[in-house]
Amino acid sequence: MKDWLDEINWNSDGLVPAIAQDHKTGRVLMMAWMNREALSLTASENRAIYFSRSRNKLWRKGEESGHVQHLHEMRLDCDADVVILMVEQVGHIACHTGRESCFYRVYENGDWKTVDPVLKDPHAIYSPGHSHE
Repeated sequence: MKDWLDEINWNSDGLVPAIAQDHKTGRVLMMAWMNREALSLTASENRAIYFSRSRNKLWRKGEESGHVQHLHEMRLDCDADVVILMVEQVGHIACHTGRESCFYRVYENGDWKTVDPVLKDPHAIYSPGHSHE
């Protein structure tokens, strides 16, 4: 039997980039990495589960913040090396800075301008000692 995970073109570290988008608006919320186990669990649990390169372990989005991403659809690009997750973002906050999206800066006149507001203070989201998930 063919394993759908074998169709992924994993990079040399055994990872694939995953882009999370709001399933209703299409807004890009964030990008993170997935290993084989994270992608498999994302499909079976219907929630976004990533692989933290800095901590070298699985990261269930929202496990600490409560900002879970419920999976609506998963897509694979033509080269099979990028995954898109269409998600429902609980709390409307995907970024550890307390913003809706991690992509909150716009390039304007030679500078990066912050254009999205902080919806919730990160210190109120995470326990002491954790800057993000």
